[in-house]
Amino acid sequence: MTAPVVEMVGVRRVFPGPPEVQAIRQIDLTIKEGEYLSIVGPSGSGKSTLLHLLGLLDKPSDGIYRLDGVDTSSLPDRRRAVLRGERIGFVFQSFHLLDHRTVLENVALSMVYVGVPRRERMARARVALERVSLGHRMDFAPTTLSGGERQRVAIARALVAEPSLLLADEPTGNLDTGNAEAILELFDELHRDGMTLAVITHDDHVSHRAQRRVRIVDGTLQW
Repeated sequence: MTAPVVEMVGVRRVFPGPPEVQAIRQIDLTIKEGEYLSIVGPSGSGKSTLLHLLGLLDKPSDGIYRLDGVDTSSLPDRRRAVLRGERIGFVFQSFHLLDHRTVLENVALSMVYVGVPRRERMARARVALERVSLGHRMDFAPTTLSGGERQRVAIARALVAEPSLLLADEPTGNLDTGNAEAILELFDELHRDGMTLAVITHDDHVSHRAQRRVRIVDGTLQW
């Protein structure tokens, strides 16, 4: 039986004080392969902390976090960084593109730190851009693209390493209604293709597009 992509058991994240802040309280969360999950909650609910834990950008204070069956809780920082680069694709509200690089170079650069040879990086970047319908924009600078196109570049960059988990943080927050809808349709398509997605948002419209929806309030998940 295939292990879940994400398995959190009794996860807590406490920031020392004074006063001590319990940002995440005893969370149990499983995300199966191919599942599309949204995590919704208001500002200050613990969404960002949970994102950092899911993305291996931070460690739990207590509990277990398994990614693809690997217990990440006791891994050294270097191994966590490698696992993050290989298994997790990130999409943020801000696109974080390098304006002085082409679209193709922006996508290919994401593979430098996981040791992919340059020729293979460029080939895989082209495939990823075609997948998000931006094959005709490869040699453009990000500054010449619309907001929706820039977010598609960011999604291609997240997909190029063929991650186990696509983790999106308010992915439509900087987009107008039309571009936001196009990005959500792209997520629907990726889900149909078998991608595992977790989208963190405060927007009920975005969250309701997912296959499954949970809410976080005061650091606790509500089903």
